[in-house]
Amino acid sequence: MKHLSKIFLTAVVVTGFFTACNKIDNLKKAEALPVYQLGVSPVLSSSTATVAPALADSNKTAVTFSWSNPRYSVDSATTKYILEIDSTGKNFANENTKTVTGVLNTALTGRDLNGILLNLGFKLNVAQSIDVRLISSYSNNNERYMSNVVKVSVTPFADPSVLTSANTSVTLSLANAALASNIFNWSSSFKSYGGIVTYTLQYDSAGKNFVAPLEIAAGPAVLTKGLTQGEMNATALNSGIPGGNTGTVEYRIKAVTALGAIAYSNVVNVSIKSYLPILRMYLPGGYQSATGNGNDWDPPTAPELIRDLRSGVFNDMYYIYIFLPANAEFKVTTGRSWDVNYGGSGGNLAQNSGTNLKVTTAGFYRITVNRTTLKYDIREGRMGFVGGATGAGWNPPNVFPTYAMGNAATNLFVGINTFVANQGWKLIDNNAWDNGSKAVDETRSYGTAGGDGSTLEVNGSNFADITNSPVRNRVIWDGRDVNNVKYFTSPAAEMRLVGDGMNQAGVNDWDPPSSPQMTYSGNGVWTITIALKANKSIKFLAGNNWGAFDYEDNSGGSQAVGVNKGIRWEGGGDFKTPATAGTYTVTLNENTQTMRIN
Repeated sequence: MKHLSKIFLTAVVVTGFFTACNKIDNLKKAEALPVYQLGVSPVLSSSTATVAPALADSNKTAVTFSWSNPRYSVDSATTKYILEIDSTGKNFANENTKTVTGVLNTALTGRDLNGILLNLGFKLNVAQSIDVRLISSYSNNNERYMSNVVKVSVTPFADPSVLTSANTSVTLSLANAALASNIFNWSSSFKSYGGIVTYTLQYDSAGKNFVAPLEIAAGPAVLTKGLTQGEMNATALNSGIPGGNTGTVEYRIKAVTALGAIAYSNVVNVSIKSYLPILRMYLPGGYQSATGNGNDWDPPTAPELIRDLRSGVFNDMYYIYIFLPANAEFKVTTGRSWDVNYGGSGGNLAQNSGTNLKVTTAGFYRITVNRTTLKYDIREGRMGFVGGATGAGWNPPNVFPTYAMGNAATNLFVGINTFVANQGWKLIDNNAWDNGSKAVDETRSYGTAGGDGSTLEVNGSNFADITNSPVRNRVIWDGRDVNNVKYFTSPAAEMRLVGDGMNQAGVNDWDPPSSPQMTYSGNGVWTITIALKANKSIKFLAGNNWGAFDYEDNSGGSQAVGVNKGIRWEGGGDFKTPATAGTYTVTLNENTQTMRIN
């Protein structure tokens, strides 16, 4: 029994030895195998270090980012990857991201990348640098690992709208100003950009290349803009197409991102037949009844201002040449009511202001207002001859007073000048040339390449040359039709005194052919010495028939000897001869628009 017990013990010890040896081997093997259940950081790489996609290739792959397997213990098909992109050096504080699952790479098209770059505020067409990194994790965002950072040079491109116009030609009319005229549609700009894009419809006259375009706001994320006939007409007039004429206006879309990137669409042309709009301004004030301009402070009877028809100030700038008595106060109204009116002081206008505009000294004034800039200017109202064909030459300081015209009435000047043949000339209302500012205090010179009776251009072309030399002409600057300021010329060869007030043999009452001619003394002055009857009537006639230009009494009442009286072309009464018959010298001055009997 003792022998058997030893054998059993030996067997037990041997068995335990082998068991112990197996455990040691298994531990050694376990230590030698890698463990991946927590994963490792992925390694990121880029297919290129420089990306400069073009609009034409924007839908093609621009760059591909690849990375190594983070080796999570879960199925790799569920592994989540977040690609982060930000400006270099910003520490991914404003990162843009793209998330993919179960793959080891992702591609960005040119337009995808462009949207990210615009979100970062990158400038268009300028090479800049981005940092890119990858974050891996389980699908529930646990066990996040971050890759290395890859730097890539990138250049964003402009991604503009495509603009279309419903009509390529429109004819407009004042009667249909409120009706629809045209619709502009455009595609979105900066596709793949995540922010708001604001659109503006720009326009300019054809061929000007949008150097100084005008704009119509469309708004954020708006892709269409309809314009009425009135609005289309405004684009034509502001582009320099005069009312009633046909011209071409170019339109394009300006798109601006929230971070300031700008892109311009293609240009579309629209041919426009324009019309002259009716936006009128008037000058009501306390002077009206005293000067024959209606009822005091009454917009319905107040004189109308002239609209400046030039591009850039059309329907903004208005002016008038008018006589005002001392201490006259007045305002400017838009329309024949007080609904919209302007007052002010110190050159500044204010809408619906309680402060009246005013002058302290009686005189003929030029009043200019700009309803957009809210500026005004009041200065002496005058007009004179300037140019090589005139005695003043092309030097405005030589114009006044020697070559001045007479202030015949509101927006009306008449003057006489002896012109030199084949030399240019203009009319001017100040003693210095304009500086091109289109400000309310600018000098206005007037001319036109058209002949007698043509519409005048502010600071425009010279008048056509006068070919017969020398010749004395009467020139009329006529702005009484505020929609069409014109000029007229006629020979100033003679001036006759007509009426029943002359006591001279061979002169028949009110008979132009038998009436005596006056002598021209220069500078618009005519004189005659003649016997006059007491308390009779006379007037001045620039010819030997009743169809000729004539001057009549602008002030009425009896004629005092040695006192100037105002004259009026059209619509006045007859002048009265002195209360005592006798021989007198009668003087007519067309430049000062006065007559006197001495």
